[in-house]
Amino acid sequence: MNQLARIVRSATPSTAVQFRKQAYGRNGVRDFLRDVLAIANADIEGTRYIITGIEVDQKGRKLLTPVDLEDFSGKPSYQALANEHIEPPLRIRYQPMLLDGKRVGVFEIGDCQDRPYMMRVDHCETLRRGDAYVRINDSAVKMGRRQLQSLFEHKFRDSMSAANIEIGFPGEIIHKDKRLPTCSLARLPSAVASTKLHELLEAKAQVHAAAANTIVARLTHARLFGSDSPYEERSKDEIMAEMRQIEQRYRDHDDHFLFALHQTELQIVIYNQGEEALRDVSVTLLMPNHDAFHVATGLPKLLRDDRFIERTPSEQADYPAVALRDNYVQVAAKLDDVEPGEPKAIFTMPLRVCVGDALKGRRIGVQYSLFAQNLRAPVKGKLRLIL
Repeated sequence: MNQLARIVRSATPSTAVQFRKQAYGRNGVRDFLRDVLAIANADIEGTRYIITGIEVDQKGRKLLTPVDLEDFSGKPSYQALANEHIEPPLRIRYQPMLLDGKRVGVFEIGDCQDRPYMMRVDHCETLRRGDAYVRINDSAVKMGRRQLQSLFEHKFRDSMSAANIEIGFPGEIIHKDKRLPTCSLARLPSAVASTKLHELLEAKAQVHAAAANTIVARLTHARLFGSDSPYEERSKDEIMAEMRQIEQRYRDHDDHFLFALHQTELQIVIYNQGEEALRDVSVTLLMPNHDAFHVATGLPKLLRDDRFIERTPSEQADYPAVALRDNYVQVAAKLDDVEPGEPKAIFTMPLRVCVGDALKGRRIGVQYSLFAQNLRAPVKGKLRLIL
């Protein structure tokens, strides 16, 4: 943090350091993606920085505009946005820092050795698939064909063939298929609670007289929630309101059920069969999103003495970067070099998944893409989960 503080205090706008007056937030996603592309493609060595909450005027004076603490809450998740839109994947760390008592934000973008970085999918009309920017001095400039061609030629000059790389599930041999158990998601705490409230509503609907309604409601409540749970008179509207809040209320309980009690851990390995190391490796996985296929976006909280305890930041940092979209789940991992001769695990901490019985007997495809600085082309393929 002391090194970051020195950079924030002393650095001036340059190819490696960008200052921005305001946080990007939900309305600045396009600017965020453009700025990350530009600074990642910059022709420099080492880590790059984007600092929000500081404006540098023409005389070099730094004017502070505090960044709201909510911008560091993960909504939006800047890492997930980069994972979804930019390839090859980048390692981005975003953290708050106090400067003269005011909060600023610092993006650290790791050593970018796998240029060019480009848009993987369209974001909007002015930022489309295949677009790339480069930071020159203190400006983001859109890259043309000649610039991109030069980077690709440099990348492929002494590159390796994808044929030397194997990816799969670990074992005595590397497997392309993996069997996963399923479980009944009807036992999810939120599902159990919802079922009980539905029964309570049905009991209320079966009678009309107020006195009888109260008696039936009391008996039903005792049967569903136990005699130790005190009865409270609730209207249908109140019960409906409670049902709408169930998912939020039982989130920690559901996560514990899915990713601590019934989880399967997924690890994937890379086997480099070439003669030289793969440098600056990153991997992206894509799998379908389904109501009965749950992938943890982070480690579940720890249950201690009937209380849920947050994991430490270092524990969460070791878990893969997971982004949930409407139709797919994306998982990204960044590695250092992969030496030849021994399979290497992709994840520092395995991915956690839980599969419901509704998918029993089905197969799910897992598409993978591996990028490396000295690969001629990404390694792409498909694994299968047999449920």
